[in-house]
Amino acid sequence: MSAPSRFDRGLTDDLMAFLAASPTPYHAVANAAERLEKAGFRQVAETDAWDGTSGGKYVLRGGAIVAWYVPEGADPHTPFRIIGAHTDSPNLRVKPQPDTGAHGWRQVAVEIYGGPLLNSWLDRDLGLAGRLTLRDGSTRLVNVDRPLLRVPQLAIHLDRAVNSDGLKLDKQRHLQPVWGLGAAGDGDLISFLEEESALAAGQVTGWDLMVHSVERPAYLGRDEELVAGPRMDNLLSVQAAVAALSAAAGGSALSYIPVLAAFDHEENGSQSDTGADGPLLGGVLERSVFARGGTYEDRARAFAGSVCLSSDTGHAVHPNYAERHDPTHHPRVNGGPILKVNVNNRYATDGSGRAVFAAACEKAGVPFQSFVSNNSMPCGTTIGPITAARHGIRTVDIGVAILSMHSARELCGADDPHLLGNALVAFLEG
Repeated sequence: MSAPSRFDRGLTDDLMAFLAASPTPYHAVANAAERLEKAGFRQVAETDAWDGTSGGKYVLRGGAIVAWYVPEGADPHTPFRIIGAHTDSPNLRVKPQPDTGAHGWRQVAVEIYGGPLLNSWLDRDLGLAGRLTLRDGSTRLVNVDRPLLRVPQLAIHLDRAVNSDGLKLDKQRHLQPVWGLGAAGDGDLISFLEEESALAAGQVTGWDLMVHSVERPAYLGRDEELVAGPRMDNLLSVQAAVAALSAAAGGSALSYIPVLAAFDHEENGSQSDTGADGPLLGGVLERSVFARGGTYEDRARAFAGSVCLSSDTGHAVHPNYAERHDPTHHPRVNGGPILKVNVNNRYATDGSGRAVFAAACEKAGVPFQSFVSNNSMPCGTTIGPITAARHGIRTVDIGVAILSMHSARELCGADDPHLLGNALVAFLEG
């Protein structure tokens, strides 16, 4: 018998608010922490000694967050149920010397982060957001969430073959956004951001900045059965996981310790102190075991009994390019979460992992679908194989099927966020 539904379209409404408020990984984890605080979680510092008390706790590190809930009386060897996700999305990021320009245009120098659909950043009104580091070592979030920059496309009159031969973009020459008029180098971007943040001149000594589309997330379609918005890959999973952890926390019959691990830098390989290939998750889980009086043996027992759902977006069948998909696997939007499989271990799912996810979906009364790539198309990957290999934890790759992945604006089904959320709650509760 399936459990009653905890989430409905209200979770999709909240997703759109979360996307709009989270233009960078730093904003995403701050918003996740705010939601967890309302659910009774409290932040713990990595530099402090941890106690073994029960309840909800979380650690923030840069653009990553790890949160967990220890039930009353949990043994040190209690296994974990982990939802893994990532906070970063492909975009354009500001270079160390940001002020540039040519021919009377002020421009901002940017690098390409991850693997974006470059054409999706053209002719969009763009804002600027990120993290500022001050002289005293503190950090401050900044978000200029209004039209500030634009990457103008070349007019068709000057590129007559663009529609027949395809758009060709040079990453160095063609993607530097304009933000005003003046001589090259006169833009003084950092001074502008100091003013926006009410900081004294010269206080900012470091920055991690990126551009974002200022267009709001929105329902789409005659019956509003679709949602268009930015950074669904992978803030859709982050928001659903935060909601699921908040719902599961405090359960009276939890036989696992529910965990959320949202990492940064998945889009460029996960190799950082805040990425899935770094020590963050393993360190937090180990310290949780040891804080409750556990030994290395308890840690080994806990990890051996743990399971991780690596939740990331996947590809819905595209109506205009159906031949690019496997002919017998056509995930559809609003069809429920997808189970990702790749026998070359680009995804970590195996048969036993499938059984775990199927049981969670059955308990939640949620349908699910299977995804496998066309044999002739290279398969992407996730934090799933990294988590399994680094920590020896059984891992299952899942997610929500979307269109326009890695675009500045992506598309999902309006029901899939709450279907995923309900499946995640059932998984965390065991």
